[in-house]
Amino acid sequence: MGSHVSKQVERRKAISTEKKTLCALHQNCGEEFPGCDYKPSDRKNWMAGINPEKVHINKIVWPGTHDSATNKIGFPAITRPFAQCQSLSIYQQLVKGTRVLDIRIQEDRRVCHGILLTYSIDVVINDVKKFLSETQSEIIILEIRTEFGHEDPPDFDKYLVDQLGEFLIHQDEHVFNKTIAELLPRRVICVWKPRKSPQAKAGSPLWNAGHLKDNWIDTDLPSTKFESNLKYLSEQPPVSTRKFFYRVENTVTPQADNPVLCVKPVTGRIHGFARLFITQCFSKGVADRLQIISTDFIDEDFVDACVAATYARIEGKA
Repeated sequence: MGSHVSKQVERRKAISTEKKTLCALHQNCGEEFPGCDYKPSDRKNWMAGINPEKVHINKIVWPGTHDSATNKIGFPAITRPFAQCQSLSIYQQLVKGTRVLDIRIQEDRRVCHGILLTYSIDVVINDVKKFLSETQSEIIILEIRTEFGHEDPPDFDKYLVDQLGEFLIHQDEHVFNKTIAELLPRRVICVWKPRKSPQAKAGSPLWNAGHLKDNWIDTDLPSTKFESNLKYLSEQPPVSTRKFFYRVENTVTPQADNPVLCVKPVTGRIHGFARLFITQCFSKGVADRLQIISTDFIDEDFVDACVAATYARIEGKA
């Protein structure tokens, strides 16, 4: 019992120290980067607002959500706080400016987060199609994966093509160097990551797992995650030569050996440091590698920061 209490005290000290480390970095370095003052006039149509004829796919800093379809996961006030990473629906996230969605599913096509379940994938697809019907130039990266410990839904690739066929941007590495205008009217890069089913091949309507990568680490320590994100990002090729999307996640994750197990207070330890991260990318000379940033509980300032970095690239300021 005594060793357990001692361990918990040390854990709390480590978390406090790491939070202070990020706060000190923020105080010393600020959060100004080229174009940081830019704000989209309409987040729902922010890609249209920075000229689709000038915006190359590999120059976009994509605002994404982590565990995107968890707004109604589990049971309210019982299991939901332990798995909910977003409070908004998929449609609401897209309207707010999100352009990369992270969806986890199980055998029966229901969205899940670990063992907890929520609505059918049909809800996600319908929200995506509703958003697409209301906009003209917004491109979405839709990542769907079979959750760890589950089996692939049967014929799921066919389902996705049937549902999104007219919108799907086919798997082609030339896409990275094209502008939004050159891809229209197709609007969705759908990355399907099954656990056992065959991966999509070049030319397919769907993209395979190798085209969206990250280096996720399982920690609730904010400075550890922040520094890990910078380290792994620095090891990537610049976006100008890369033929895959690379994601960093501005999130930390509850740990079983820590008494704080609800997602929101834990991920809140790093949530407010997205602009600082972008600033550090510029400071350390790795801003040319930055591409997808995802977060829990996405908000307007997070979107604005990603759009501002994109705008700076398009205008030659970064």
